[in-house]
Order: sequence, then structure tokens, then C-alpha cells
Amino acid sequence: MDFRIQVSAPGALAGLTCDALLLIAVGDAVDATLDAPLAGALSDAVDQGDIKLKAGKTIYLHRPAGIRAPRVVFAVAANASAKAFKAAVVSGINQIKGSGAKHVAVGWAGTGALSDAHAEALVTAVKDCTYVYRHSKPSAPPASTIGKVTLLCSKADSKAAQQGLARGEAVASGVALAREFGNRPANHCTPSYLADQARKLGKDYGLKVEVLGRKEVEKLGMGSFLAVAQGSDQPLKFIVARYEGAPKSQKPVVLVGKGITFDMGGISIKPAGEMDEMKFDMGGAASVLGTLRAVAELKPKLNLVVIVPSCENMINGSAVKPGDVVTSMSGQTIEILNTDAEGRLILCDALTYAERFEPAVVVDVATLTGACVIALGHHHSGLFTADDAIATQMGTASLAALDPCWRMPLDEEYGEGLKSNFADVANIGGRPGGAITAAMFLAKFTGKYRWAHLDIAGTAWKSGSAKGSTGRPVPLLTHFVLAQAA
Repeated sequence: MDFRIQVSAPGALAGLTCDALLLIAVGDAVDATLDAPLAGALSDAVDQGDIKLKAGKTIYLHRPAGIRAPRVVFAVAANASAKAFKAAVVSGINQIKGSGAKHVAVGWAGTGALSDAHAEALVTAVKDCTYVYRHSKPSAPPASTIGKVTLLCSKADSKAAQQGLARGEAVASGVALAREFGNRPANHCTPSYLADQARKLGKDYGLKVEVLGRKEVEKLGMGSFLAVAQGSDQPLKFIVARYEGAPKSQKPVVLVGKGITFDMGGISIKPAGEMDEMKFDMGGAASVLGTLRAVAELKPKLNLVVIVPSCENMINGSAVKPGDVVTSMSGQTIEILNTDAEGRLILCDALTYAERFEPAVVVDVATLTGACVIALGHHHSGLFTADDAIATQMGTASLAALDPCWRMPLDEEYGEGLKSNFADVANIGGRPGGAITAAMFLAKFTGKYRWAHLDIAGTAWKSGSAKGSTGRPVPLLTHFVLAQAA
């Protein structure tokens, strides 16, 4: 899809050449600077009760008099913020995408400033609305005919808008990659598939990619990762990809993504209902690989390392059992009280492996706990860190990316439930505060660097009629990584 800007005055929109004109209105009255044919069409629709100038409302006009564009959509935003602009663009594009429009022009319905954030929001909104999964469903109809989107702006805003479009295209590409990985069924998206896709990213963007197999993982002493993988016939893969945009002396940002390509829970088997959605349990891996792609496209001056421990959590005669004790790469022993708490078992060895890069900061990303869904629902990802500076940076990035997260506590007292009579640590505590005790477990393997954990169990995918991967938190991670370069 081709995104571009066009300098245009509010009083000249009626003469624009495009297949569809999407105008975002703000306020409870028609903007006086909007040219007469468009202002008249909107005023008439308001007077006739066809639309109210309230957030979320839209109206589609076909071949209105005096306007060159054959399709005009007005979408009302709550305010002039990038967040409200994005929501209105989504509403408007959903009105247009089923038509035959190939070129859509988008702008304010009157005067209004456009920042780089608005431009980025436009790209991510349009890409999200027009995404269609078809790898294993070739019969899926095309989402739309839209191939070109023009952002209308003033000359003063054009430079910022162009920068926002470029960042938005990179972020949207990363989100689409993560969604595609997540949506593929588990018999397609295996650990070997993720490894192959990482190698492809390396080839496409000049990245260093290394994939370790069982023998190398055994040699490293990753007993915790091996314990999870031993119940599956699919070979495990430990993926390490490196983007080098700065001198080697600059410490890298490290992202670690949980890559459980299917999670049946092991011996602690999950209930059958909605178990199919456990193909999304590699959402952390998908998001860090998507972020890697976005960063590689933008080419910031920093170093980034992406680590993905990937395997299935299945049952066979070799599967780990509740009560088994394993030795992690760190040397700490772990009593596995619940085999369905497997994400933390593969992440802890990856977090220990991250030490060798002497990182500036490490962020692990995982669909880790149902408890986080209970705590935060499906809007905010859970953020866990003892580092206030990281928490502030993450919060700022989430606002800029329109990809929200919420900081959760990590008080020492929450770690009491992880004590074991038979090992250095147990892999679960009690049910209360389950997302927090999971993070406390991971914290035991991160003492040598600055660290944060994102629990995306509630945000990585949607259920029901809209079932599918969201690609989150690629926008949040991309903004966080880019901020490290600044």
C-alpha cells in the first residue's frame, strides 16, 4: 500500500482527485473553514438527523453535489489527539474498504494540526483495517481495493507528517508480521518455522542470525528449557538475531520473546474449551521478531538483540511431571509444580543467556498468565519492573505508540509463595497475584542487568468472532527501542 502526503488547504478539499475522501470532524459544529460544498453536505446531514457530531459517528455520502470525489465519509473524533484521530480513521476506513475505492485521501474536516503521531496513527489504522489472513484460508475475500492513501496536511506540518508515515509503515509491517505468525495454525507455525523466518529476516535486512538446536542447548546447560521441550516431537529452537546499527562498544537492547508454538499444558493439561487458541502462545516471539523487522526498516543508531526460545508444551512418555526438579542455566534448581507454567521455564534460561551481551536493558515479552487477563482485561499489557526509569520510558512509549501498558507491583513479599522444600525455587505460587508471582520468578534470573517484563496474555490476540492475533505489543516495543537510540 502506498502512503504519501499532500499539502492542501481546508477550503480546497472539494476539488481533490481521489476515489474516496475521508474527513475527520472535531467538535459539535461544522468547521467554518471547510469549503462550501463539503460544509453544506455535512450541515445538511446533521440537520436531517443522519449524523450527530459525537465521537464514533460516521456518515457515507455517495457522489455528493459539487465534490469531485465520488465517495465522501465524515468520521467524528472525540478531540484532536492522535488517539482520537486513529479511532475516527478506523471508523471511516471500515465504511470505505468495502467499496471499489483504490485511492483514499484523509484529512481534517476544517483546520487542524497534524503531527508525526497522527501520520503514524493513520498508517497503522488503515493497515489494521485492511489486514486479511489467508495462508490456510485461500478462500478469504480481499479486505479492500485500497492501494493508495494520501494524508492531507498543511505545509507547516508536512515534514513531521512524512516522518510519521515512515515510522508508521515500519511499525505496521512489524505488526503484520507478528499477526501472520500468530494466526498460522500450530502445525504450520512450528519452532522450525520461526527459526526459518528469523533467518529470512536476517537475509532481507542484513542481520546476524544464529539458531541453536538441542545439542547446543544441552551444552549450555539450559535444563529448564529442555524440560518443557522434551514432551514434544517437534525439535526445539533457540533463536538469536542481532541488528547492529551502532559501534560494538554500545551496549545492546535485548528483547526476549516466549515462543511456545502450542501449549496444551503438558501433564497439567488445559481444559479442551478454547485450547485451539494456545497456538497464540508464541505471541511474545512473534512480537519481538516483528519489532526486529520494524527497527531494521527504520535503521536507528543502536544495537538490538532478539532472543526467542521456542518449543511446544505437549505430552509424551518423556514429558516433565509435576514435582520434577530441573537445573536452569543459571545453576538454580526449579521444582516444577505445574507443567502449564512453562513459559517462565523457557524464559528463565533465555534471560540467563542474555547476560553474555552485557545489555543496556532487557525486556522479556510473553503470553504468560491468565491472571494478568483477570487483572487488566484486554486493553493494557502488564508491565513489571523494579526500575523506575524503565517504567517511565515504557509508559511514554506506550502513549506514543497508542499501545497501552500498566505497571504492576513487584514487592519482595510476593516472592514468598515461590519457596520450595525440594529446590531453590518453585515455578508457581498460589492463585492470588499469579501474574506478579510469575514476574517474581523471572526476576530471580535477571540480577545482572536492568530488566522489565511484559505480560501480554490479554492483548496478544482476540477471541470470538474477531478471533486472531493483534500484533501487540510491536508498536510499544518499537517506540521503546527507538527511544533508547535517542
